[in-house]
Amino acid sequence: MKTLLRRSAALALTLLAGAARAAGPAMDAAEKQPVNYTAIAMFVAFVGLTLGITYWAASKAKSAAAFYTAGGSITGFQNGLAIAGDYMSAATLLGLTAMVYGQGVDGYIYMVAFFVGWPLILFMMAERLRNLGRFTFADIAAYRLDQGKVRTMAAISSLTVVCFYLIAQMVGAGQLIKLLFGLDYTIALFVVGALMMVYVTFGGMIATTWVQIIKACMLLAGGTLTMVLAMSYFDFSYPRLVETATGAHKLGFKLFTPNTLLADPVNAVSLGVGLMFGTAGLPHILMRFFTVADAKAARKSVLYASGFVAYFFNVIFLMGLAAITIVGQNPTFFEGGQVGGKLIGGGNMVAMHLANAVGGNLLLGFLSAVAFATILAVVSGLALAGASAISHDLYARVIKKGAASENDELRVSRFASIGLGLVAILLGIAFEKMNIAFMVGLAFGVAASANFPILILSMYWKGLTTKGALAGGFVGLVSAVLFVVFSKSVWVTVLGFEKAIFPWDQPALFSMPLAFLVTVLVSKMDASAAATNERAGFEDQYVRAQTGIGASQAASH
Repeated sequence: MKTLLRRSAALALTLLAGAARAAGPAMDAAEKQPVNYTAIAMFVAFVGLTLGITYWAASKAKSAAAFYTAGGSITGFQNGLAIAGDYMSAATLLGLTAMVYGQGVDGYIYMVAFFVGWPLILFMMAERLRNLGRFTFADIAAYRLDQGKVRTMAAISSLTVVCFYLIAQMVGAGQLIKLLFGLDYTIALFVVGALMMVYVTFGGMIATTWVQIIKACMLLAGGTLTMVLAMSYFDFSYPRLVETATGAHKLGFKLFTPNTLLADPVNAVSLGVGLMFGTAGLPHILMRFFTVADAKAARKSVLYASGFVAYFFNVIFLMGLAAITIVGQNPTFFEGGQVGGKLIGGGNMVAMHLANAVGGNLLLGFLSAVAFATILAVVSGLALAGASAISHDLYARVIKKGAASENDELRVSRFASIGLGLVAILLGIAFEKMNIAFMVGLAFGVAASANFPILILSMYWKGLTTKGALAGGFVGLVSAVLFVVFSKSVWVTVLGFEKAIFPWDQPALFSMPLAFLVTVLVSKMDASAAATNERAGFEDQYVRAQTGIGASQAASH
């Protein structure tokens, strides 16, 4: 077991799990490990199954509706499982388990911050998203506004989110594979990039959806099995688990009180704002609401996704607590056999050590394969969202002004998918040894600051105008980027300056209200004839949002 999980430098997985967490020290490349044939065999089986699905989906993804949204053929339950699969990454399993293991209830608070965005989507957005949208969230934002200008802004912010997220996922994939599979970093990137291009280019949303469903089932099954086997060590008694964990951990009963996560209240609130509203502005999550038949199925999707995500977070919490005793008291899992020292493979390997302890090499291999599969599913969803922004928003609506044929739009989308795959590989290589935490934080920060304000105001506020949407969207985008660049995470840690200009690591608490304020002020000051017509168009939009009339045909607009 030691040969498999020997010493490596800190992985990027906490960066993915944190999604907006403050950056730590600069990330070094993980040390290549001996080949794990069990994990590779299981992953090859997963790839074989999903490629078969892609071959089947390719015959169905002939129209734009089928390619972008699976023709609205996905059920609420299937879409909920796919959304959960899109949202639960490898690092959700590895990084958050490690956080509970090290900091106790801080990890659970962190999970709650991830989770609270779902009720917002369920009660305020899901129905209107389905009734107003066609292929991308820009369909809603530009419904009654200037199509070319608003779609351009929405596409830019979407591609910004997609690129930062892709970098983080690709770097995480490369480092994870070096550690768990024993393959070279560059090879890992080409494997992930190539498979991503195949799924999206040939299978579109149908293939991407089923990849995410299968991955979600594997992740839920692997996590549940590990948790059940771990709980058997405590006779399935939660009180006994708590008693044992607090007795073994250096924090004692402080495991169940907030610790470092809430040390800086402003940063903590900003983190929560970014995770909550960023979730409601992620383009690859929003795109999933157009894959179902109607608004009722869209609401069901969120309900099911919320249930799966909440269940999995509780599984992770129990795994982390159990690992305090099962892993933390076992010298086998520490370098030099010194309990309390450095874990073999680094701090993020807690879940893998726990799987090995309770289920042997077979369960370890399965979780390793699942971890890689999750990254593959997430990057496929991101690539499809990015390709849709390029082909549907920029090419078909901005460049061709709605005159592009469906075949031309699909061809551009497939070329864009290949281009994004190549860009993802190159960026993964370029950022191999760099700290990329700020990029993931930036993805959520931009989503919360640029996408969410324009999206929610377009659905609920009659006074929104094109000028206001453009001003607020670009202010949110630029301010989120600048706040992160000027924070300690980048300004000091990455760029080497002595003192940060912006004192907090999380931008959303400041950049999102700024985006709302600018949008409202500019819209109210806009007295043009176009603005008058845009305000008048809200009544028609409101009827469509409430009733769905015209939505079932996914009418172009």
